[in-house]
Amino acid sequence: MVKSHHITQKTEMKKISFTTLGCKLNYAETSTYERKFIEAGFEAVPWTEKADICLVNTCSVTEHSDKKCRNIIRKLHRLYPDAAIVVTGCYAQLKKAEIEAIEGVEFVFGANEKSSVVPSVINYINENEGYAECKGAFFPAYSSGERTRSFLKVQDGCDFKCAYCTVPYARGESRNTPIAEIVAQAGEIAAAGIKEIVITGVNTGDFGKTTGETFFELIRKLDEVEGIERYRISSIEPNLLTKEMVDWIASGSKFLPHFHIPLQSGSDTVLKEMGRRYDTAAFEDKINYIRQKMEVPGGPKVFFGIDVIVGFPGETEELFMETYNFLKDRIRPAFIHIFPYSRRAGTPAASRKDQVQDSIKTERVGRLEKLCAELHNEFISSNKGVKEKVLFESSDHNGKMFGYTGNYIRIERPYNEKEVGQITDVII
Repeated sequence: MVKSHHITQKTEMKKISFTTLGCKLNYAETSTYERKFIEAGFEAVPWTEKADICLVNTCSVTEHSDKKCRNIIRKLHRLYPDAAIVVTGCYAQLKKAEIEAIEGVEFVFGANEKSSVVPSVINYINENEGYAECKGAFFPAYSSGERTRSFLKVQDGCDFKCAYCTVPYARGESRNTPIAEIVAQAGEIAAAGIKEIVITGVNTGDFGKTTGETFFELIRKLDEVEGIERYRISSIEPNLLTKEMVDWIASGSKFLPHFHIPLQSGSDTVLKEMGRRYDTAAFEDKINYIRQKMEVPGGPKVFFGIDVIVGFPGETEELFMETYNFLKDRIRPAFIHIFPYSRRAGTPAASRKDQVQDSIKTERVGRLEKLCAELHNEFISSNKGVKEKVLFESSDHNGKMFGYTGNYIRIERPYNEKEVGQITDVII
């Protein structure tokens, strides 16, 4: 867990930098680490600046993610050889021994040890016992530092165990903190002047396993928080987004017409082999139902971002075309998040003999990227002339600012400080 101390004058160490890889959930957790370290008297600095502690929050969703994590850890050690490197996140859970062997790494914290990070580092700089035993089933987190939105963690872990995925092994079983605590965190976010919350989790819609509550109960309570004007659900499984929820969202809630829903394959054959819990007919029915309930003539279209994995073992050209045609002819989402299948040790799919060649995966990814560009342009065009509300970001980009409509269309206009962090009516 902790290696021998290699830094002298630890009582003088006050600067800490943060590097985050992977999903928005990781960013929410890193932001929470940062707040806690600042409260403990540390100075947070950019990773490009010399620090006494370098915290790296890692991802392990693909082999490329693992490699990127290793490269960043080694780069930090080359830049700041006297710094103590603290590694947490999914890669830390799955490959602890591998990380501990990298020079400069002082601590490695797995999925259930996130609450140990801050007290362990404080012990370290005070020359006490290096590791503080603070294991917890759920590490509450939300992002801060932005003037417009915050990512609020409501759930962690996953019980689904799809054939290709290491996340259940990296993040553990589905768990959550009570609704009352999450609502209190949303109140803290609102008190900071933030108008929009993005609800995040590993399997967000599975909320409630720990407390006997439901995701639908959670979103209804969050809708009542004063000061928060908009909510987005970062990602939700199609079988967990119920028609009852859709009806309520469409009835005038603060939840926006923006849905990120993993499909993974448009082939029923592949979906079954992946271990997914729906088929294409059920998926299409859910998309059509949302559009029916939330779209009106002359109004904004619903944004659907769809996850797709290309090159799952056994995916023939014919099966790939089932996915391509399902997206093109039946779903027509606003955006496709495309992932070439990555062989992950310990998963059922990794041991299959019918692996798809990387060159074939690359070619298929290219075809879906072209389709995505076509569909996204179509979505933008279908919203032109529609009146929408935009929450403008704080950044000044060469005299320009940008923000997003409720259905996630990026709008740019001349920078106006008075409109930053405000929700403004625009014609797309």
